[in-house]
Amino acid sequence: MSWFNFDPNDFAFSFLSVLFEGVPFLLLGSLISGLVDVFVSSERMQKMLPRNPAASIFVGGLLGLVFPMCECGSVIVIRRFIKKGLPLSAATTYMLAAPIVSPLVALSTWAAFKGEDPWLMTSLRLSIGYLVAVTVGFIVYAIGSSRILQPGVLGDAARRRTGLSISGEPVAEGQRDFSSIVATASTPKKLLLAIQSATADFLDVAFYLIIGTALASVFNTAVKQEVILPLATNTPVAILSLMGLAALLALCSTTDAFIAWTFTTFPSAAKLAFLLFGPVFDLKLFWLYGVLFKRRYVALLGLFLFAFIFLICWRLDAAGVFAAGLPRF
Repeated sequence: MSWFNFDPNDFAFSFLSVLFEGVPFLLLGSLISGLVDVFVSSERMQKMLPRNPAASIFVGGLLGLVFPMCECGSVIVIRRFIKKGLPLSAATTYMLAAPIVSPLVALSTWAAFKGEDPWLMTSLRLSIGYLVAVTVGFIVYAIGSSRILQPGVLGDAARRRTGLSISGEPVAEGQRDFSSIVATASTPKKLLLAIQSATADFLDVAFYLIIGTALASVFNTAVKQEVILPLATNTPVAILSLMGLAALLALCSTTDAFIAWTFTTFPSAAKLAFLLFGPVFDLKLFWLYGVLFKRRYVALLGLFLFAFIFLICWRLDAAGVFAAGLPRF
């Protein structure tokens, strides 16, 4: 029996399902980014986080609790925040943490695993997701933005801090960023500018979302399930398998727990790895991250996240965490 069988109808159904699931969050992220672009000044952005770089990274990882955002929309919002002058390390931490460290994700994870040990899976997912995001934030801080960001991503506010313009020339003393330009505009005019900015962001990023969704849908519909299930017998192989599957399926972090729960033959460590890796790096995110970061950094980020999450989940299983569960009171 062939392991690959492409059906155009199944592909179309899967493609539209994933796309319709991600587009609303992408649209929400675009609208938020447009409002941020027009109504939030660079000075206000600087006041949102502590001045201490380490403290800003720790706080950035918790912003998802009060500002939840799916991974589809968080990339757009973060690009706008970076343009407003938010430190790249804190922005990256938020981008990776928000799709996991979120009340919506906590609720969906608990609901999906309520037949097993929902408190254990939910607490491990949020705490380890936070740890992973903060770790990457400190790595980004050590590397520096110039070696990571795509040309043109660094906004006027951030360039002002370095004293450079887009061309690398010194910024004139009286030069204003976009927020100061619209500061004197009326509210209806500002709303119109926000919509225009959101539209540009949506069209810019939707292209990458479509590519990632198409590739994920091919795997989701054409690969036989009989090929996947035997991988569950060995814990390290099971963890690697579900992490790879999470990257290929490109699910939304608010619904992926219900998919992970269906892998009943796989160990809990593999399901946790599925829930941790998918929201921070999958096929669609590989393309979306390219809007912000250089491709070389995106590839290295994916390799680091894959290895780091694999080691954590493997060691948790070896330590008997899933067998012991949380203490009962």
